[in-house]
Amino acid sequence: MRMAEVSAKFGLSQDTLRYYERIGLIPQVNRNSNGIREYTEDNLNWVEFIKCMRNAGLPIEALIEYVRLFQLGEQTEEARKELLVEQRELLAGRIEEMQQTLERLDTKIERYEQTVRKKEQSLQRSSE
Repeated sequence: MRMAEVSAKFGLSQDTLRYYERIGLIPQVNRNSNGIREYTEDNLNWVEFIKCMRNAGLPIEALIEYVRLFQLGEQTEEARKELLVEQRELLAGRIEEMQQTLERLDTKIERYEQTVRKKEQSLQRSSE
């Protein structure tokens, strides 16, 4: 699959794909005889994984380290797991903070809705 197709499939710009490859987030993509990138199924799996992790807020540095460890082979499985566990814990903490913020917003919105309802009821009574 060519870069334009990968870009469209994952909703990432071609510049982002080049950047991810340049910094090692996506292992090097093979090129055809004309120098055009040809993404394999393995490359696509990496793009999907990186996009998912970035959307969840994982830092680029952690993902670069994960890819580096992955490329070193099976002997890094424990280190990769530890890295992912650490990132999961950080993500769970952010989700908890976001949940608290969501609850606070819901409370504030409900207060405004109550205020609006009271004003509407007051206007109805005064017009009767």
